[in-house]
Amino acid sequence: MSKMTKEDIMKIVEEKDVKFIRLQFTDVLGRLKNVAITSSQLEKALDNKIMFDGSSIEGFVRIEESDMYLRPDPDTFAILPWRPKEDSVARMICDVYDPEGNPFMGDPRYCLKRALDEAEDMGFQFHVGPECEFFIFHTDEVGRPTTLTHDTSGYFDLGPMDLGGKIRREICLMLEKMGYEIETSHHEVAVGQHEVDFKYEEALKTADDIMTFKLAVKSVAQKMGTCAVFLPKPLQGQNGSGMHTNMSLTRDGENVFYDPKDPIKNGLSETAYQFIAGIMEHIPAITAIANPLVNSYKRLVAGYEAPVYVAWSCKNRSPLIRIPASRGSATRVELRSPDPTANPYLLLACCLRAGLDGIKKGLTPPASVDENIFAMSEKELEERGIGALPANLNEALHALEQDEIIKDILGPHIVENYILAKQKEWKEYCENVSEWEIQKYIKEY
Repeated sequence: MSKMTKEDIMKIVEEKDVKFIRLQFTDVLGRLKNVAITSSQLEKALDNKIMFDGSSIEGFVRIEESDMYLRPDPDTFAILPWRPKEDSVARMICDVYDPEGNPFMGDPRYCLKRALDEAEDMGFQFHVGPECEFFIFHTDEVGRPTTLTHDTSGYFDLGPMDLGGKIRREICLMLEKMGYEIETSHHEVAVGQHEVDFKYEEALKTADDIMTFKLAVKSVAQKMGTCAVFLPKPLQGQNGSGMHTNMSLTRDGENVFYDPKDPIKNGLSETAYQFIAGIMEHIPAITAIANPLVNSYKRLVAGYEAPVYVAWSCKNRSPLIRIPASRGSATRVELRSPDPTANPYLLLACCLRAGLDGIKKGLTPPASVDENIFAMSEKELEERGIGALPANLNEALHALEQDEIIKDILGPHIVENYILAKQKEWKEYCENVSEWEIQKYIKEY
């Protein structure tokens, strides 16, 4: 049941002099799209009568079946605070439906809803907290992004060295005006790299919030004469940007990952161990969704604080999965591999389905790895059965093609169109002759 009614929204629009409403949705590749309407069309939109051409959206439908309908979620109504107050602009996040009134199977938001329904049937609610990192770069004389960083600061630095502090401040203020509860913001490890963390929430709201967060960050940075970039690895020799994803399950308001009587003394329940095992079982396929770009795999290499090996631990940050120290209601599983270019709806759907699969099958994870994995030899890794994540996008796509559980939650429509688009991207990359290759080989060969 929506908290906001049609009447509530109509009243706010009139009182706040809202002239335009953006009806937003996300395509299969995780890109935010919108149809803008004037306030005169708001009632029509709230009656689910706004139509658009789905054949022009990547991964949606063919030209002969192009008519799609947008159904706004009233609870996502928010005024965009970085837009002018006069003739202001609001947005609502929409679900996509076909002309027959059925949810569109290619809608990533519906994919997550289906996963959440499955969890609900098992008595669980799924909560998520992301850690979104990004870079701030200067722009050139015509406003195009460069790779010249806005500052040369490092981890937790502050002004005057941290020139991005003013931008982060503005981002936080804008997001708070939209109802976000901002927990922390700080300079990250790499030059020009930043992080803003917001409150742990129910999974669907979190996915919506991630999409709006990226829009807000880019909009504020542009307003302040810079460019915000969520590319996983924009700078050689520097840490890349991740989106560590913290997850927990609750039942009747109680965190089911916590067990003070855990015989292994980790404070984790059997359900938590099974959830971890499920993630580890399906992580090769999940990687195709969590790390969707060719560039994503430039981040997933040793030496830059990004995970490479499939292991878990309560005590160090080198494995794929970390269990933060907090217990009780804050007990959670942190998946460290995703990056901010991932489609959050598909990512959370896949993680949830994988975890639930582990619970259904009663899977047991391998022993935790509390030593620095990056210091281990190949022989040690092999002896302890520690495997690696897919090394590139092509390997991840092959893993996705072979994982029936992950394909099932995504659905045939999303799987087919996603893999097709990403295989095309991989082919283009393989055919491209880079500047590195020219500089490396042209004199010798």
